[in-house]
Amino acid sequence: MTYKALTFFDLDGTLLDEHSQITSEIAEAMAMLRKNQVLPIIATGRTEPEVTAIREAAGITSNIVMNGAFIRIDGKEVFSDTLEPELCARMFQAVKDNGDELCYYNEKGYWATGHTEEMIGAYNYVRSPLPEIDPLHYETDRTNMLLVLGVGNDAYYHERFPELTFYRNTPFSIDVVKSGTSKGTGVKTLVELLGLEDVSTFGFGDGSNDFALLEACDHKIAMGNGIQELKELADFVTLKNTEGGIVHALKHFDLI
Repeated sequence: MTYKALTFFDLDGTLLDEHSQITSEIAEAMAMLRKNQVLPIIATGRTEPEVTAIREAAGITSNIVMNGAFIRIDGKEVFSDTLEPELCARMFQAVKDNGDELCYYNEKGYWATGHTEEMIGAYNYVRSPLPEIDPLHYETDRTNMLLVLGVGNDAYYHERFPELTFYRNTPFSIDVVKSGTSKGTGVKTLVELLGLEDVSTFGFGDGSNDFALLEACDHKIAMGNGIQELKELADFVTLKNTEGGIVHALKHFDLI
C-alpha cells in the first residue's frame, strides 16, 4: 500500500486517556488516518499482549513495542531483536544481588523471577496483569526486553551493563534493551524495511522515553501534559491527552 505519512503514538499520557483507555474520538481519528492513507503505529515500551486490546479498540494493526526491539506492520512480524541468554543470566544475578526482581519480555508475553511490592505497583501503574513466575524463562524462549522491578539501583545497572540501555518508565520499574535500541531506532528500522524514506513521519509523546521517538521523526509533537524537556524538543506542543490533544495535532498537520 502507498502511504502519504506515518504516525507514531506513545500510549500512556499520549494516545490513551486518564483511564488508560482509547476514547471514541481517538478511534474515529485513527479510522480517518487510514482513510487518508496515513499509517497509525503504536510505539511503546510494553509488549504486544499488553497492547492487544488497545490496538483493537483503536483499529491499529501496526506497532513498535518493547522500545524498538520488536516491530509488527499490518499484523506481520517484520523485526525482532533479542538478548543473549548469557546476558539475561547476568542480569538475573545482578537483580538478585540488589534485592530486585526481573521480567523477561517477548512478543508472546512476560515472565518474572518473583513478585514484590514494586512489581505490583509497576503493573498497577500501567494497568497490566501481573506476570507468571518463571525465573529461568530466558533459557527456553527468546527475550527481546527485560524489566527490572525496583527503586534506587539505577546507577548500579548502568555501570555494570554498558551493553544495555535502561529506561526508567515508572517509579517502580526500568525497561532494559540492547544499547542504542529505542523507539527511535524502531522508527528508522520500520521506515527502511518498508522503503518509505521519502514519506513524512510524525511522532507523538509525553515522557522521557519519547525523546528518541520524536528525534527520529520529521515532525515532533509533544503533548500538553508532557515533560518540559520534550516540549522544548518538539516542533508543536498540542493540548493535553485528556483535552483532545491527539485530534487537535492531527488536524493541525492536516492529517485528518
